[in-house]
Amino acid sequence: MNKAATFELTLDRTIRAPREKVFDAFVTPELMKAWMCPRGMRVAEASADPRPGGRFSVTMQARDGERFTAAGVYQEVTRPKRLVYTWQWQGEGMPNVETLITVSFEERDGLTELRMTHSGFPDAALRDSHNQGWNSSLNNLVENFDDRGTAANVALLGDPRSTYVRTVRMGLAEKGIKYTLQKAMPQTPEILAIHPWGKMPAFRDGDLQVFETSAILRYVDEAFPGPSLLPGNIRDRARCEQWVSAINAYCYDAMVRRYLLQYVLPKGADGKPDRGVIDSALKDVAKQLAIFDAAYGERNFLAGANVSLADLFLAPIVAYIEGMPEGKDLMQAAPNVARAQAAMRERASFRDTEPAR
Repeated sequence: MNKAATFELTLDRTIRAPREKVFDAFVTPELMKAWMCPRGMRVAEASADPRPGGRFSVTMQARDGERFTAAGVYQEVTRPKRLVYTWQWQGEGMPNVETLITVSFEERDGLTELRMTHSGFPDAALRDSHNQGWNSSLNNLVENFDDRGTAANVALLGDPRSTYVRTVRMGLAEKGIKYTLQKAMPQTPEILAIHPWGKMPAFRDGDLQVFETSAILRYVDEAFPGPSLLPGNIRDRARCEQWVSAINAYCYDAMVRRYLLQYVLPKGADGKPDRGVIDSALKDVAKQLAIFDAAYGERNFLAGANVSLADLFLAPIVAYIEGMPEGKDLMQAAPNVARAQAAMRERASFRDTEPAR
């Protein structure tokens, strides 16, 4: 290790398992494979000889197949209390720096208080890149022992009635990701702590915070296994992005702000819906539904052969439109949208995220 280096990071986690089991997860190759890499990657190979002077190696593989290997030597192995080992990336183009990792394991009431200190970084940039990687990896470790699974780290904040919140919930369900739903309204301290504009939804994965629906779902899609939320070829991915952008830029205003919310939060005289606003919006809603009707054609998905972000953005909005006074006529005029919506309604991700009325 470079003795002159002074940059280091310290990470703490509480893990729902006895420390003997947590310790073993650091030094047993098969257990290392379950967690010792950031989200969106997997451990392809791992080896360990947990004794002073023994070596270890872990090879992480990205989705594109690129591999990254780190290796080192155990300096102290005091099971189950303390583990000290060097860490160095292998291969051309990797930082040729040997650093030091010290892990302590303290048991309290059957839980393990883990503290990892990674020291010896020559600069803050290298330290910070490892901080991101280790935080993500330790999320995996926590979930490996926690009955809640990913819900131990993944949280979605917002009002379940929001179409955007439901879009994220449907995406999480399609991926099979467990999460904690924290009900919160716009502009509340909980939302503002993540979203600087105070909008919904807001999202956490351990120390990572993300706002804006599309950004959240793109992170979720890359970070977790499960069916992709994006089509498999570039043409369909472009169409998916086209519809997501159009829904946000053009449709949300007419369909939600000027139409749906006039019934939900009336702003007309005597607290009644403003018919002038509604009638004006209805013209735009009908035109927009006609555009989607043509886009669907005989298919049930907007982009590609499977459900994608485009469908997840549109379905919650159409679900509300169907229940409006003019909804029956609007849907009769757009039979392809009605058919596609019926197909979405059959999906568990749609049924399980139905907001309370």
